[in-house]
Amino acid sequence: MTERKAILKIGDTEIELPILSGSTGPDVIDIRALGKHGYFTYDPGFLSTASCSSKITFIDGEEGLLLYRGYPIEQLAERADFMEVCYLLLYGQLPTVEQRAVFDKTVRSHSMVHDQINNFFRGFRRDAHPMAVMVGVVGALSAFYHDSLSVADARHREISAFRLLAKLPTIAAMSYKYNVGQPFVYPKNALSYAENFLHMMFTTPCEDYVLNPVMVRAIDRIFTLHADHEQNASTSTVRLAGSSGANPFACVAAGIASLWGPAHGGANEAVLSMLEQIGDVENIPKFIARAKDKSDSFRLMGFGHRVYKNFDPRAALMRKTCHEVLNELEAHDDRLFQIALELERIALEDEYFIEKKLYPNVDFYSGIVLRAIGIPTNMFTAVFAISRTIGWITQWNEMISDPDQKIGRPRQLYLGPEKRDWK
Repeated sequence: MTERKAILKIGDTEIELPILSGSTGPDVIDIRALGKHGYFTYDPGFLSTASCSSKITFIDGEEGLLLYRGYPIEQLAERADFMEVCYLLLYGQLPTVEQRAVFDKTVRSHSMVHDQINNFFRGFRRDAHPMAVMVGVVGALSAFYHDSLSVADARHREISAFRLLAKLPTIAAMSYKYNVGQPFVYPKNALSYAENFLHMMFTTPCEDYVLNPVMVRAIDRIFTLHADHEQNASTSTVRLAGSSGANPFACVAAGIASLWGPAHGGANEAVLSMLEQIGDVENIPKFIARAKDKSDSFRLMGFGHRVYKNFDPRAALMRKTCHEVLNELEAHDDRLFQIALELERIALEDEYFIEKKLYPNVDFYSGIVLRAIGIPTNMFTAVFAISRTIGWITQWNEMISDPDQKIGRPRQLYLGPEKRDWK
Protein backbone atom coordinates (compact mmCIF):
# COMPACT_ATOMS: atom_id res chain seq x y z
CA MET A 1 0.00 0.00 0.00
CA THR A 2 1.41 3.39 -1.03
CA GLU A 3 2.05 5.72 1.86
CA ARG A 4 -0.18 8.77 1.62
CA LYS A 5 1.42 12.14 2.24
CA ALA A 6 0.29 15.72 2.67
CA ILE A 7 2.50 18.41 1.14
CA LEU A 8 2.96 21.62 3.10
CA LYS A 9 4.41 24.39 0.97
CA ILE A 10 6.11 27.30 2.76
CA GLY A 11 7.71 29.66 0.27
CA ASP A 12 9.90 27.51 -1.97
CA THR A 13 10.09 24.72 0.62
CA GLU A 14 7.89 21.67 0.37
CA ILE A 15 7.53 19.49 3.45
CA GLU A 16 6.11 15.98 3.17
CA LEU A 17 3.90 14.94 6.08
CA PRO A 18 2.70 11.32 6.33
CA ILE A 19 -1.07 10.75 6.61
CA LEU A 20 -1.87 8.08 9.19
CA SER A 21 -5.12 6.11 9.40
CA GLY A 22 -6.54 4.62 12.58
CA SER A 23 -8.86 1.63 12.82
CA THR A 24 -11.74 4.12 12.81
CA GLY A 25 -12.17 7.88 12.99
CA PRO A 26 -10.55 10.69 10.97
CA ASP A 27 -7.10 10.40 9.43
CA VAL A 28 -4.21 12.14 11.17
CA ILE A 29 -1.38 14.17 9.63
CA ASP A 30 1.98 13.37 11.24
CA ILE A 31 3.59 16.78 11.77
CA ARG A 32 6.77 15.62 13.53
CA ALA A 33 8.87 16.47 10.45
CA LEU A 34 8.05 20.17 10.85
CA GLY A 35 10.61 20.55 13.62
CA LYS A 36 13.47 19.64 11.30
CA HIS A 37 12.53 22.64 9.17
CA GLY A 38 12.21 25.06 12.06
CA TYR A 39 8.42 25.08 12.24
CA PHE A 40 5.80 23.80 14.68
CA THR A 41 2.03 24.14 14.96
CA TYR A 42 -0.03 26.48 17.13
CA ASP A 43 -3.05 24.73 18.63
CA PRO A 44 -4.23 26.17 22.00
CA GLY A 45 -6.12 23.54 23.97
CA PHE A 46 -4.87 20.84 21.54
CA LEU A 47 -8.24 20.91 19.76
CA SER A 48 -6.73 19.54 16.54
CA THR A 49 -3.68 17.71 17.85
CA ALA A 50 -3.35 13.99 18.57
CA SER A 51 -0.78 13.72 21.36
CA CYS A 52 -0.59 9.93 21.19
CA SER A 53 -1.89 6.78 19.55
CA SER A 54 -4.22 4.65 21.66
CA LYS A 55 -6.21 1.41 21.51
CA ILE A 56 -8.39 2.08 24.56
CA THR A 57 -11.32 4.46 23.99
CA PHE A 58 -12.91 5.95 20.88
CA ILE A 59 -15.39 8.83 20.70
CA ASP A 60 -17.35 9.97 17.66
CA GLY A 61 -18.86 13.25 18.77
CA GLU A 62 -20.97 13.69 15.64
CA GLU A 63 -22.62 10.28 16.01
CA GLY A 64 -22.80 10.30 19.82
CA LEU A 65 -20.62 7.18 20.05
CA LEU A 66 -18.43 6.08 22.98
CA LEU A 67 -16.52 2.79 22.75
CA TYR A 68 -14.37 1.08 25.38
CA ARG A 69 -12.04 -1.30 23.52
CA GLY A 70 -14.65 -1.40 20.75
CA TYR A 71 -17.69 -2.07 22.95
CA PRO A 72 -20.48 0.57 22.95
CA ILE A 73 -20.96 2.18 26.35
CA GLU A 74 -24.69 1.39 26.19
CA GLN A 75 -24.00 -2.36 26.12
CA LEU A 76 -21.42 -2.23 28.88
CA ALA A 77 -23.56 -0.11 31.19
CA GLU A 78 -26.56 -2.40 30.76
CA ARG A 79 -24.89 -5.84 30.71
CA ALA A 80 -21.56 -5.59 32.53
CA ASP A 81 -20.56 -4.40 35.97
CA PHE A 82 -17.70 -2.06 36.76
CA MET A 83 -15.18 -4.82 37.54
CA GLU A 84 -15.73 -6.37 34.11
CA VAL A 85 -15.27 -2.93 32.53
CA CYS A 86 -12.05 -2.43 34.51
CA TYR A 87 -10.70 -5.76 33.27
CA LEU A 88 -11.69 -4.86 29.71
CA LEU A 89 -9.91 -1.50 29.83
CA LEU A 90 -6.79 -2.86 31.50
CA TYR A 91 -6.33 -6.02 29.43
CA GLY A 92 -8.20 -5.30 26.20
CA GLN A 93 -10.74 -8.14 26.40
CA LEU A 94 -13.74 -9.00 28.55
CA PRO A 95 -12.84 -11.59 31.20
CA THR A 96 -13.84 -15.23 31.33
CA VAL A 97 -15.62 -16.37 34.49
CA GLU A 98 -12.32 -17.60 35.93
CA GLN A 99 -10.42 -14.45 34.98
CA ARG A 100 -13.16 -12.31 36.49
CA ALA A 101 -13.00 -14.23 39.79
CA VAL A 102 -9.21 -13.87 40.06
CA PHE A 103 -9.36 -10.18 39.11
CA ASP A 104 -12.12 -9.49 41.63
CA LYS A 105 -10.25 -11.28 44.41
CA THR A 106 -7.02 -9.42 43.65
CA VAL A 107 -8.69 -6.00 43.71
CA ARG A 108 -10.42 -6.78 47.02
CA SER A 109 -7.15 -7.93 48.59
CA HIS A 110 -5.67 -4.46 48.01
CA SER A 111 -8.60 -2.38 49.31
CA MET A 112 -7.09 -1.55 52.72
CA VAL A 113 -4.56 1.26 53.08
CA HIS A 114 -1.46 1.28 55.26
CA ASP A 115 -2.41 2.02 58.86
CA GLN A 116 -0.04 5.00 59.06
CA ILE A 117 -2.09 6.73 56.36
CA ASN A 118 -4.74 7.21 59.07
CA ASN A 119 -2.29 9.54 60.79
CA PHE A 120 -1.56 11.28 57.50
CA PHE A 121 -5.19 12.43 57.33
CA ARG A 122 -4.86 14.29 60.62
CA GLY A 123 -2.54 16.79 58.99
CA PHE A 124 -5.52 18.26 57.12
CA ARG A 125 -8.13 20.62 58.49
CA ARG A 126 -11.48 18.98 59.11
CA ASP A 127 -13.17 21.33 56.63
CA ALA A 128 -10.69 20.61 53.83
CA HIS A 129 -12.31 19.79 50.50
CA PRO A 130 -12.22 16.00 49.93
CA MET A 131 -10.43 16.51 46.61
CA ALA A 132 -7.66 18.45 48.33
CA VAL A 133 -7.23 15.55 50.73
CA MET A 134 -7.27 12.98 47.93
CA VAL A 135 -4.59 14.79 45.93
CA GLY A 136 -2.30 14.71 48.96
CA VAL A 137 -3.04 11.16 50.13
CA VAL A 138 -2.89 9.52 46.69
CA GLY A 139 0.37 11.31 45.94
CA ALA A 140 1.77 10.02 49.23
CA LEU A 141 0.99 6.38 48.43
CA SER A 142 4.37 6.00 46.75
CA ALA A 143 5.96 6.54 50.18
CA PHE A 144 4.02 3.55 51.53
CA TYR A 145 4.09 1.20 48.55
CA HIS A 146 7.57 1.64 47.12
CA ASP A 147 8.19 -2.08 46.56
CA SER A 148 6.87 -1.99 42.98
CA LEU A 149 7.61 1.42 41.51
CA SER A 150 9.76 0.45 38.53
CA VAL A 151 7.77 1.84 35.62
CA ALA A 152 9.85 -0.25 33.22
CA ASP A 153 8.66 -3.47 34.88
CA ALA A 154 5.27 -4.67 33.53
CA ARG A 155 4.53 -6.64 36.69
CA HIS A 156 5.26 -3.60 38.88
CA ARG A 157 2.90 -1.54 36.75
CA GLU A 158 0.18 -4.17 37.15
CA ILE A 159 0.58 -4.27 40.95
CA SER A 160 0.39 -0.47 41.12
CA ALA A 161 -2.73 -0.56 38.93
CA PHE A 162 -4.42 -2.96 41.35
CA ARG A 163 -3.42 -0.84 44.33
CA LEU A 164 -4.75 2.37 42.83
CA LEU A 165 -7.99 0.81 41.63
CA ALA A 166 -8.62 -0.85 45.01
CA LYS A 167 -7.57 1.97 47.33
CA LEU A 168 -9.23 4.98 45.67
CA PRO A 169 -12.72 4.17 47.06
CA THR A 170 -11.18 3.64 50.51
CA ILE A 171 -9.31 6.96 50.38
CA ALA A 172 -12.36 8.82 49.03
CA ALA A 173 -14.58 7.43 51.79
CA MET A 174 -11.92 8.26 54.41
CA SER A 175 -11.80 11.83 53.06
CA TYR A 176 -15.56 12.11 53.58
CA LYS A 177 -15.47 10.56 57.07
CA TYR A 178 -12.68 12.89 58.13
CA ASN A 179 -14.62 15.84 56.73
CA VAL A 180 -17.75 15.06 58.76
CA GLY A 181 -15.93 14.00 61.92
CA GLN A 182 -16.83 10.31 61.84
CA PRO A 183 -14.41 7.41 62.39
CA PHE A 184 -12.98 5.66 59.35
CA VAL A 185 -14.76 2.51 58.19
CA TYR A 186 -12.63 -0.34 56.89
CA PRO A 187 -13.49 -2.14 53.62
CA LYS A 188 -15.12 -5.57 53.64
CA ASN A 189 -13.81 -8.08 51.12
CA ALA A 190 -17.17 -9.85 51.03
CA LEU A 191 -18.73 -6.82 49.32
CA SER A 192 -18.57 -5.80 45.67
CA TYR A 193 -16.65 -2.70 44.57
CA ALA A 194 -19.72 -0.44 44.57
CA GLU A 195 -21.14 -2.00 47.73
CA ASN A 196 -17.86 -1.48 49.54
CA PHE A 197 -17.77 2.20 48.65
CA LEU A 198 -21.29 2.81 49.98
CA HIS A 199 -20.49 0.73 53.09
CA MET A 200 -17.36 2.80 53.84
CA MET A 201 -19.23 6.04 53.18
CA PHE A 202 -22.32 5.51 55.33
CA THR A 203 -21.70 2.81 57.95
CA THR A 204 -20.96 4.05 61.48
CA PRO A 205 -19.93 2.15 64.65
CA CYS A 206 -23.52 2.64 65.82
CA GLU A 207 -25.32 1.36 62.74
CA ASP A 208 -24.50 -0.63 59.63
CA TYR A 209 -25.55 0.87 56.32
CA VAL A 210 -28.23 -1.27 54.68
CA LEU A 211 -27.26 -1.79 51.06
CA ASN A 212 -30.03 -1.20 48.54
CA PRO A 213 -29.42 -3.01 45.22
CA VAL A 214 -30.89 -0.11 43.23
CA MET A 215 -28.43 2.36 44.81
CA VAL A 216 -25.56 -0.10 44.36
CA ARG A 217 -26.40 -0.54 40.68
CA ALA A 218 -26.62 3.24 40.25
CA ILE A 219 -23.15 3.79 41.71
CA ASP A 220 -21.76 0.92 39.64
CA ARG A 221 -23.23 2.46 36.49
CA ILE A 222 -21.81 5.89 37.34
CA PHE A 223 -18.39 4.25 37.72
CA THR A 224 -18.78 2.57 34.31
CA LEU A 225 -19.99 5.67 32.46
CA HIS A 226 -17.05 7.72 33.72
CA ALA A 227 -14.32 5.05 33.52
CA ASP A 228 -12.53 6.59 30.53
CA HIS A 229 -13.12 9.32 27.98
CA GLU A 230 -10.23 9.42 25.56
CA GLN A 231 -7.58 12.17 25.90
CA ASN A 232 -9.46 14.58 28.19
CA ALA A 233 -7.70 17.12 30.43
CA SER A 234 -7.04 14.84 33.41
CA THR A 235 -6.02 11.85 31.27
CA SER A 236 -3.65 14.04 29.28
CA THR A 237 -2.27 15.31 32.59
CA VAL A 238 -1.62 11.74 33.75
CA ARG A 239 0.11 10.91 30.47
CA LEU A 240 2.22 14.07 30.50
CA ALA A 241 3.30 13.51 34.10
CA GLY A 242 4.02 9.86 33.34
CA SER A 243 6.11 10.72 30.29
CA SER A 244 8.84 11.93 32.66
CA GLY A 245 8.99 8.50 34.32
CA ALA A 246 7.12 9.65 37.43
CA ASN A 247 5.59 6.90 39.55
CA PRO A 248 1.92 6.01 38.92
CA PHE A 249 0.71 7.31 42.30
CA ALA A 250 2.14 10.76 41.54
CA CYS A 251 0.65 10.67 38.03
CA VAL A 252 -2.84 9.78 39.28
CA ALA A 253 -2.59 12.48 41.96
CA ALA A 254 -1.87 14.93 39.13
CA GLY A 255 -4.93 13.60 37.31
CA ILE A 256 -7.08 14.13 40.40
CA ALA A 257 -5.84 17.72 40.65
CA SER A 258 -6.77 18.33 37.01
CA LEU A 259 -10.16 16.66 37.45
CA TRP A 260 -10.92 18.97 40.37
CA GLY A 261 -11.42 21.92 38.00
CA PRO A 262 -15.07 23.03 37.63
CA ALA A 263 -14.82 22.83 33.83
CA HIS A 264 -13.92 19.13 34.10
CA GLY A 265 -14.93 16.91 37.03
CA GLY A 266 -16.84 19.59 38.88
CA ALA A 267 -19.60 19.89 36.29
CA ASN A 268 -22.19 17.76 38.12
CA GLU A 269 -21.54 19.74 41.30
CA ALA A 270 -22.16 22.92 39.28
CA VAL A 271 -25.50 21.47 38.07
CA LEU A 272 -26.73 21.04 41.64
CA SER A 273 -25.61 24.57 42.50
CA MET A 274 -27.54 25.87 39.50
CA LEU A 275 -30.69 23.97 40.48
CA GLU A 276 -30.43 25.41 43.99
CA GLN A 277 -29.96 28.87 42.50
CA ILE A 278 -33.12 28.49 40.39
CA GLY A 279 -34.92 27.36 43.53
CA ASP A 280 -38.38 26.64 42.14
CA VAL A 281 -40.03 25.56 38.89
CA GLU A 282 -41.79 28.95 38.72
CA ASN A 283 -38.40 30.67 38.40
CA ILE A 284 -37.27 28.67 35.36
CA PRO A 285 -38.54 31.08 32.62
CA LYS A 286 -36.49 33.89 34.16
CA PHE A 287 -33.31 31.80 34.14
CA ILE A 288 -33.98 30.51 30.61
CA ALA A 289 -34.22 34.13 29.44
CA ARG A 290 -30.93 34.89 31.21
CA ALA A 291 -29.27 31.90 29.52
CA LYS A 292 -30.32 33.23 26.10
CA ASP A 293 -29.07 36.75 26.88
CA LYS A 294 -25.50 37.06 25.57
CA SER A 295 -24.84 40.00 27.88
CA ASP A 296 -25.71 37.93 30.98
CA SER A 297 -22.94 35.83 32.54
CA PHE A 298 -25.41 33.15 33.71
CA ARG A 299 -25.00 29.76 32.03
CA LEU A 300 -27.15 26.65 32.26
CA MET A 301 -24.90 23.89 33.57
CA GLY A 302 -25.24 20.29 32.36
CA PHE A 303 -26.29 21.12 28.80
CA GLY A 304 -24.25 20.43 25.66
CA HIS A 305 -20.77 18.92 25.49
CA ARG A 306 -17.46 19.96 23.98
CA VAL A 307 -17.01 16.60 22.22
CA TYR A 308 -20.56 15.33 21.58
CA LYS A 309 -22.25 17.47 18.94
CA ASN A 310 -25.66 15.79 18.89
CA PHE A 311 -26.16 13.87 22.14
CA ASP A 312 -24.09 12.41 24.96
CA PRO A 313 -24.58 8.60 24.80
CA ARG A 314 -24.03 8.40 28.57
CA ALA A 315 -26.88 10.82 29.29
CA ALA A 316 -29.73 8.47 28.32
CA LEU A 317 -28.28 5.76 30.56
CA MET A 318 -27.86 8.21 33.43
CA ARG A 319 -31.39 9.53 32.89
CA LYS A 320 -32.73 5.97 33.21
CA THR A 321 -30.68 5.46 36.37
CA CYS A 322 -31.97 8.73 37.77
CA HIS A 323 -35.59 7.60 37.39
CA GLU A 324 -34.79 4.16 38.88
CA VAL A 325 -33.22 5.71 42.00
CA LEU A 326 -35.92 8.31 42.56
CA ASN A 327 -38.65 5.75 41.99
CA GLU A 328 -37.03 3.45 44.57
CA LEU A 329 -36.85 6.33 47.05
CA GLU A 330 -40.33 7.55 46.13
CA ALA A 331 -38.80 10.96 45.64
CA HIS A 332 -40.19 12.08 42.28
CA ASP A 333 -41.68 15.11 44.04
CA ASP A 334 -38.17 16.21 45.05
CA ARG A 335 -37.91 19.96 44.44
CA LEU A 336 -34.62 19.89 42.55
CA PHE A 337 -35.71 16.91 40.47
CA GLN A 338 -38.87 18.75 39.42
CA ILE A 339 -36.74 21.71 38.33
CA ALA A 340 -34.45 19.35 36.41
CA LEU A 341 -37.37 17.66 34.65
CA GLU A 342 -38.78 20.99 33.48
CA LEU A 343 -35.35 22.16 32.28
CA GLU A 344 -34.97 18.87 30.42
CA ARG A 345 -38.37 19.32 28.74
CA ILE A 346 -37.52 22.85 27.63
CA ALA A 347 -34.09 21.84 26.32
CA LEU A 348 -35.65 19.12 24.15
CA GLU A 349 -38.42 21.35 22.77
CA ASP A 350 -37.12 24.95 22.68
CA GLU A 351 -35.73 25.99 19.26
CA TYR A 352 -32.86 27.90 20.87
CA PHE A 353 -31.58 24.77 22.62
CA ILE A 354 -32.22 22.53 19.60
CA GLU A 355 -30.41 24.88 17.20
CA LYS A 356 -27.38 25.15 19.50
CA LYS A 357 -27.55 21.42 20.36
CA LEU A 358 -27.74 22.14 24.08
CA TYR A 359 -29.09 18.73 25.15
CA PRO A 360 -28.82 17.45 28.75
CA ASN A 361 -25.49 15.67 29.24
CA VAL A 362 -24.37 13.00 31.72
CA ASP A 363 -23.48 15.57 34.38
CA PHE A 364 -27.02 16.93 34.36
CA TYR A 365 -28.36 13.62 35.70
CA SER A 366 -25.45 12.20 37.69
CA GLY A 367 -25.53 14.98 40.28
CA ILE A 368 -29.22 14.32 40.95
CA VAL A 369 -28.52 10.59 41.38
CA LEU A 370 -25.61 11.14 43.74
CA ARG A 371 -27.60 13.61 45.83
CA ALA A 372 -30.53 11.18 46.07
CA ILE A 373 -28.21 8.41 47.27
CA GLY A 374 -26.99 10.71 50.03
CA ILE A 375 -23.55 11.66 48.74
CA PRO A 376 -22.81 15.31 49.57
CA THR A 377 -22.06 17.76 46.80
CA ASN A 378 -18.39 18.22 47.73
CA MET A 379 -17.89 14.46 47.20
CA PHE A 380 -19.24 14.41 43.62
CA THR A 381 -15.84 14.97 42.03
CA ALA A 382 -14.28 12.40 44.37
CA VAL A 383 -16.73 9.81 43.01
CA PHE A 384 -15.70 10.87 39.50
CA ALA A 385 -12.05 10.31 40.50
CA ILE A 386 -12.84 6.77 41.67
CA SER A 387 -14.52 6.09 38.33
CA ARG A 388 -11.74 7.54 36.19
CA THR A 389 -8.85 5.87 38.05
CA ILE A 390 -9.06 2.74 35.88
CA GLY A 391 -8.94 4.92 32.76
CA TRP A 392 -5.95 6.87 34.05
CA ILE A 393 -3.89 3.82 34.95
CA THR A 394 -4.79 2.07 31.67
CA GLN A 395 -3.79 5.12 29.65
CA TRP A 396 -0.62 5.55 31.75
CA ASN A 397 0.33 1.91 31.22
CA GLU A 398 -0.25 2.18 27.47
CA MET A 399 1.87 5.33 27.34
CA ILE A 400 4.75 3.71 29.25
CA SER A 401 4.61 0.67 26.92
CA ASP A 402 4.65 2.78 23.72
CA PRO A 403 8.17 2.79 22.15
CA ASP A 404 7.35 6.01 20.29
CA GLN A 405 6.44 7.92 23.45
CA LYS A 406 8.85 10.63 24.58
CA ILE A 407 8.82 13.02 27.51
CA GLY A 408 6.15 15.63 26.86
CA ARG A 409 7.48 19.00 25.75
CA PRO A 410 4.85 21.23 24.09
CA ARG A 411 6.15 24.20 22.13
CA GLN A 412 4.97 27.79 22.40
CA LEU A 413 4.40 30.90 20.33
CA TYR A 414 6.60 33.43 22.12
CA LEU A 415 5.19 36.98 22.20
CA GLY A 416 7.39 38.54 24.88
CA PRO A 417 10.22 41.09 24.51
CA GLU A 418 13.26 40.25 22.39
CA LYS A 419 16.70 39.94 23.94
CA ARG A 420 17.71 43.07 25.86
CA ASP A 421 20.60 44.01 28.11
CA TRP A 422 20.32 44.77 31.80
CA LYS A 423 21.36 48.27 32.79
